[in-house]
Amino acid sequence: MITISLCMIVKDEEDVLSRCLECVKDIADEIIIVDTGSTDNTKNIVKEYTDKLYDFEWIDDFSAARNYSFSQATKDYILWLDADDVILEEDRIKLKQLKQDLNDNVDMVMMKYNAGFDENGNITLSYYRERLVKRANNYKWLEPIHEYIQTGGYIINSDICITHKKEHQTPSGRNISIYEKLLSKGKELSVRGLCYYAKELYYNQKYDDAIIYFNKFLDTEKGWAEDNISSCFYLSICYGYLNNNKSKLKILLQSFEYDTPRAEICCQLGSYYLEKADFDKAIFWYNLATQLKKPVDNWGFILHDFWDYIPNMQLCFCYDRIGNIEQAIKHNNKAAEYKPNHPAVLYNKFYFKSVNSESNENEV
Repeated sequence: MITISLCMIVKDEEDVLSRCLECVKDIADEIIIVDTGSTDNTKNIVKEYTDKLYDFEWIDDFSAARNYSFSQATKDYILWLDADDVILEEDRIKLKQLKQDLNDNVDMVMMKYNAGFDENGNITLSYYRERLVKRANNYKWLEPIHEYIQTGGYIINSDICITHKKEHQTPSGRNISIYEKLLSKGKELSVRGLCYYAKELYYNQKYDDAIIYFNKFLDTEKGWAEDNISSCFYLSICYGYLNNNKSKLKILLQSFEYDTPRAEICCQLGSYYLEKADFDKAIFWYNLATQLKKPVDNWGFILHDFWDYIPNMQLCFCYDRIGNIEQAIKHNNKAAEYKPNHPAVLYNKFYFKSVNSESNENEV
């Protein structure tokens, strides 16, 4: 059986840290916590679980802090978590079994990260992360922000999920500030850095600047296909905000150069034609989104609502607008399979009931 070092970096996590450590304390053979400047009760909580608590001066570099935490590990494999992550019971059972069964020729285990949820707890965003790595390989974290471990060696995908249960928002402007400090010092962003800086600009509603950096990233022609497609998706939204429909359509179609169509791209194409009241073309693209096979082992971002709920709701609207009530009801019912209590679904059910009632009265 392999041994596991849990390595974490924390700062002011008193409200979530115990929850995280409780779910993994009987799985990890050692717990290593690197504190980057807590002023709350975080350190006292850490001491209830481990004596391997280290201070690390924050230098606006997440990779530096994570690499320091990895350098303290002594076990066969390193597992990393953030303080607001949890491992649900069914996944704890799987992780314990993996610990028992993992062949030591495996260098890296990818685990799904469920990172976004709707108001009812349905998963809206998931993707794979390099979660368990062989210590002897001396893997390093890269990038000062939106850090990652360069994949390599014998890698397996696991069905174990890590669940992100965020309780408070990232400090406003923290991420974009780190990028801007780098740029002010004349640092060149990596290819990946261009992509993630563009996303931060998008999140901060700096759409003109986001467009510049997304295009800089795509123009390198060196990006990972999944980041290319994601950039096309966010670029289409930016162009939409700026009412540049020609560029919106062009960038959506460009996404097909990188891989097979993704549901979020098809839905964006649907919205492009819906805004033009071209319902037939909108229906085509929304329909295609419902027919695509959702990726299973793909490491890219999966925006789940675009593969089922959103296109069905939009098809409901489109069919209603062209007077095909039967198809509209069909797609609202389909959307209800994914989100039965969503206000839009319930409103539509009431609406169609009143339409049918009025139709029956007119027939009499």
